[in-house]
Amino acid sequence: MNRAYIALGSNIGDKAGHLRAAIEAMRSLATTHALRPSSVYETAPVGYVDQDLFYNMVVELDTTEPADRLLQALQRIEQQEGRKRLFKNGPRTLDLDIILYNDETIQADGLTVPHPRMQDRAFVLAPLRELTPSYVVPGLKQTVEELYRALPEAERTDVRRIE
Repeated sequence: MNRAYIALGSNIGDKAGHLRAAIEAMRSLATTHALRPSSVYETAPVGYVDQDLFYNMVVELDTTEPADRLLQALQRIEQQEGRKRLFKNGPRTLDLDIILYNDETIQADGLTVPHPRMQDRAFVLAPLRELTPSYVVPGLKQTVEELYRALPEAERTDVRRIE
């Protein structure tokens, strides 16, 4: 069994509904056996800032899928929720990213684990620390809690727990 942490984000339409639909779709995967969601956080956009606020969360799941096939399943779920990739960091109905996969470091076409910018993003670290604060991130040699506390205060205050 493999343990993965998936970051979810939405800022178009029924944001909470898109997150709920993604969780249900992940639960219905035949290869997924456990699923534990974090709280939902409202966050400011990063990169392209002229867009609506995001709802973000992280889900812990156990799966028999290798990381590349899990990514394919997550991309199908994004498409089911109407995801369109118009431009980098643009608005989206649903974004699903593999943040962590076991204790592995993966560099493959279209997949880098741990997620290459997770240590810079409060919208990932805040919900992730709810689920696994003492996890030591491969390659970074710091816990999720330490990475979160290392973020600038202004970035941490842009992430507000709503559910």
